[in-house]
Order: sequence, then C-alpha cells, then structure tokens
Amino acid sequence: MANLQEWRIEKPWLETHCGLGEGPFFEEETNTIRFVDIKKKRVHTASVAEGQPSLTTVQLDVCPTVTSDIEGVDPRERILLGLKYGIAILDRATGQYHVVHHFNQPNNERLRSNDGASDPNGRFWLGTMTDFGIGPFVAEGSLYRFSPSGKEEFIKDLTIPNSVGWSPDNKIMYFTHSTTKEIFAFDYDAATGEVSNRRLFYSHDGTGDPDGFRVDVDGNIWHAVFGESRVLKISPDGKLVGQILLPTKNITCVQFVGTELVITTASDEEGEGLSKEYGGCVFRVDVGVHGLKLFKYKL
Repeated sequence: MANLQEWRIEKPWLETHCGLGEGPFFEEETNTIRFVDIKKKRVHTASVAEGQPSLTTVQLDVCPTVTSDIEGVDPRERILLGLKYGIAILDRATGQYHVVHHFNQPNNERLRSNDGASDPNGRFWLGTMTDFGIGPFVAEGSLYRFSPSGKEEFIKDLTIPNSVGWSPDNKIMYFTHSTTKEIFAFDYDAATGEVSNRRLFYSHDGTGDPDGFRVDVDGNIWHAVFGESRVLKISPDGKLVGQILLPTKNITCVQFVGTELVITTASDEEGEGLSKEYGGCVFRVDVGVHGLKLFKYKL
C-alpha cells in the first residue's frame, strides 16, 4: 500500500444526507451534477460552481437509481431514468415520468433496478436486484440491455449488479458484480455493439464491496468501495495503483467533472462520529486527470 497514489478528503461538498446517494452524472450543458437518492426516491441537481445553495430536488413516487442523457434531447427538458420497474423518461419541468421499457410485465415487486449506463451504440445497460424490505439479497437479479426495440437479458442470477463502463477505445466493457467483489471485462465491438469473451479483470481483497465506477482518459478505473471509506484507482491492467480516503464509510459512485471526481455516499446509521455525520453527503477532489464522457441513450 505504501506505493499507492493517495488523496484524502476531509469535508463534504454537498451536505445532502442521502439515504442512498448514487448515480452522479455531469451535465455539461448546464455545468451541473445530478444524482439520485434511491431510498428517498429523489433526483438532486447542483451547480458545479455554486454548490449547496443551488441544490434542487425532484421527489418521485418510485425509486430512481441512475440517469442518462438522451441523444438529441436537451437534458434540461428530459432525461432517461433507471427506475424500480425499468427505464423511463423524466420531464424535468413537471417531475412526471413515463416508463418506456419494463423489466417484467406484470412488474416483479421483489426487484428494483440498480446502476447502469448508456453504451457507445446508444443502448442502456441496467441491472436488477432484490429491493429493500423484501428480505436478504439473493441471486435473482440480471443485467439487461435496452434498445428502442426492446430489452435483452445479458447475465442472469446476479445478486448486486453494479456499474458498467467502457475503455477509452471502446474495445472493452467493464461490469462490476458487487456481491462477489469482482470486476469483469468483455470484448466490445463498437461497430456492431457485440459483447463477448467475459473474463475476470479485478478481484477486490477487502471488507467492503466495489460499487460504482468511472473510467479516465488513460484507462484507469476509479471505483467506489461501499463499507471501506475509499475510492480505488485501478490501472488498465487490473492493478491497484491509488486510493482516495474519505471520512464516511459507505462510498457509492463517482463522476468526473474536468479533473475532479465528485463522489456520492450512503448513510451510515450504525456508524459513529464523522462517518455517521457525513453519511449520504457528496464529496469532490481533484485527481489530476480527465474522465471519459458518458454516452447518451438513443430513443
């Protein structure tokens, strides 16, 4: 650990106290960060320049888990949402949404969506898992791929599927399965969108579980770890090369804004001191490298 690059964050940027803050997304058109609170069913937005005073919130009646921009659509008007039952379009002026694709019909109340992302071909990848209050998490989730024509179930029997992302050349797709503490790599054909050759890329040795990630322009993966108060920097060859240390325990996801990482967290009700006080807040730190832009969903 002595040779790792290291950054340390002492205080939050936004004191949001989310139940489960997730899915940070940089909205370039407005220079804002948006993110969700899965447990409290909220979509938050804050100006990168103004921070806390600019924070606005949309309250929903169902849990949002992740967002994406839509190709050719002003994100100030509409964005894509991952929701409990599938993917939906959110009208940001009214706070109303309509589901465009369901995971199951009729809806399976045992499941909710989790993390996901749009791919280089404009399809949206989104995992499902056991919902809160149902009982222990079991291997009943899947990773789905949504396109305008419908959905495909890509991987079955998952417990907590998490982030999906791509290498700088779009030739590798990464996917994290939190429960097994593993990141998998796949060959990705940017021309056809074909995905193949699943292999283990990184196995986490720690008490926490790898949660959400983003990839930088050099191909490093910046990976939040739930339960360990840190974000990992993993090299393109799967080696741990750096870490960001935070004052709260449950780190959920990250998002690049220029060379800064914005970091979401979840509450730590069982914790003490700063971990409990800052649980669910949003942090930011300059790590000296730019991240890859996230792709847009094609309706």
